[in-house]
Amino acid sequence: MANLSQQARHELIVELVNAKGFVSIDDLAVHFDVTPQTMRRDINTLATENRVRRFHGGASAAPSTQNTEYAKRKHLQSPEKARIAKCVAQHIPDHASLFINIGTTNEAIARELLGHTGLKIITNNLHVAAIVSGKEDFDVIIAGGKVRSRDGGIIGEATTDFVQQFRVDYGIIGISGIDDDGSLLDFDYQEVRVAQALIRNSRQVMLACDHTKFGRHAMIRLGDISSIHMLVTDREPEEAFRNLLRDKGVRTLVADDATNDLPLDDGGDETE
Repeated sequence: MANLSQQARHELIVELVNAKGFVSIDDLAVHFDVTPQTMRRDINTLATENRVRRFHGGASAAPSTQNTEYAKRKHLQSPEKARIAKCVAQHIPDHASLFINIGTTNEAIARELLGHTGLKIITNNLHVAAIVSGKEDFDVIIAGGKVRSRDGGIIGEATTDFVQQFRVDYGIIGISGIDDDGSLLDFDYQEVRVAQALIRNSRQVMLACDHTKFGRHAMIRLGDISSIHMLVTDREPEEAFRNLLRDKGVRTLVADDATNDLPLDDGGDETE
């Protein structure tokens, strides 16, 4: 396996660690035919992305009950999030109505949308609201509810009830993980309830997530990937996920990809 690309090796490391629970650096180095120093660098990178948990001498599966701290998430995969945001913004027309929910990728999308005209934006994300509220030709509505201090997310029953009063053109959501069977996963039950209401009340749902979310574990199930019309990511998913997305009829865009649309057997829903 010494000839594997770093990207492919990282995916296989996560798969192996998830399957076994804990694997030592030495065993991983032997398995992939690389030096222990190379494997330590790989584990450090994957731990920073919260895809594995680093221990002295090895790595274990990342926890499914706790998300990475907001301050750290804000800086992880920043170039990738910027590319995803640009791609999403290109598929939102002027004068559209949209939901934008919690997530650092969604905050990058909000910044990209500042070049648009006449948007009506409903959000349960204080950071998104702060970004777009200065645009004079935007109508910005903030959901009511409990403010989560760690990331400026607004959640709770009142937030869910508020979202259900609207029916918008586009719903832009983030996610903490996508399981192998297509389950959309997150860490906070109240946040999930709001996202579910957002999906139900959007004519087109766009999921923006970078490559680290594929195969990542979280405890709360939001729903199935089939409820998404378009997925925008920064890197072509592994074959198993490509097949899954095709089978579920999800239109998939890879940011900055010349071809952009990954092929779907039956075609995906259009949002343009």
